[in-house]
Amino acid sequence: MRLSLRRPDYALFWTPPETETHSQDGKPYLMDPLDFSWDRSQYCVAGRDAPRYSLNYAFFPAYPYLTRLVAVPLRVLPITPGGASALGTLGAMLALYDLTKGELSEAGGLRTAFYLIIFPSGFFLAMVYTEGLFVGSAFGCLALLRRKQWIGAGLLAMLATWTRTVGIALVIPLAIDWLREFDWRHINRATIIRGLVVIAPLVAYLVWRFSAWGQAFTAVEHVYFSREPQAFRRSLEAWSAAWRTFLTDNSQGKVYYAVEFAAIVLGLAACAWTWRSHPGLALFGLAVIVVSLTSGVAQGMHRYVLAAPSVFWVLSRLGNNKVFDRSWTLLSTLMGLYATLFAFDMWAG
Repeated sequence: MRLSLRRPDYALFWTPPETETHSQDGKPYLMDPLDFSWDRSQYCVAGRDAPRYSLNYAFFPAYPYLTRLVAVPLRVLPITPGGASALGTLGAMLALYDLTKGELSEAGGLRTAFYLIIFPSGFFLAMVYTEGLFVGSAFGCLALLRRKQWIGAGLLAMLATWTRTVGIALVIPLAIDWLREFDWRHINRATIIRGLVVIAPLVAYLVWRFSAWGQAFTAVEHVYFSREPQAFRRSLEAWSAAWRTFLTDNSQGKVYYAVEFAAIVLGLAACAWTWRSHPGLALFGLAVIVVSLTSGVAQGMHRYVLAAPSVFWVLSRLGNNKVFDRSWTLLSTLMGLYATLFAFDMWAG
């Protein structure tokens, strides 16, 4: 029902005109990623006589600059410099392994990392997207926090915040661990330093928000991508319209939204499951899901739940059962379907 490689793609209301034979003509990022010129960038305008903003501002600064840094040693090779994504993903795998091996055994830790990269939308972790870097820095922050390495956790929290807005939610697990150790009777230098680490993601966000990057980002997200934080009413209307897709004869849309809603249910259920045992992980993941759900657009949730660590913790625990492990691994071959669609320029989220 979904794997139709005949153009156009009818998964969403806006995808048909974007998936015609020549739809990507004039888009320099997609046509020639190694030869970008600022003059060829796409722009959006916030209104008459308003500033013109490059769509580059849809990205936070950390990913593009780290990509440029990682690309330096790769310039001698004829490959696309997408190493920042792959290295971030490797960091996320190591962090998940470290976070879960104590409770789930070494095999469980490896399984957790494995489930991350075979997730149906896991192929985005190796693409020129922010997913790899974000999960690497966010999960790395949580792993270092568990080891009480506060300075490192704070630095990774700031990196995550400069990669995607929702990185600011790392304040929650940082604050939980700080309050657990806080003692009014014994306030010392270490207590103060850890308190400053707690607010590091907030400081990072404010520095970005009031910079030229932040102001341009707000304009691009609102005008071109129709997204904004806490857009509750528009989000409700968008997800209601998505639900009504199941009443139509659009088979591609039905399958697409079935995966979307399944990802939402899985994410919320996993956060609820880990609420008591791992409140920091659960609340951070819940914040990621809620912020993504209420951004005003009904799409991409199977990508966004990649940043909810509770999802992979719960799946790995269930994976102790060999029947579940084989079943989930087989179900995750959906990743192959989405990767194929992506490769053929169809909508994959």
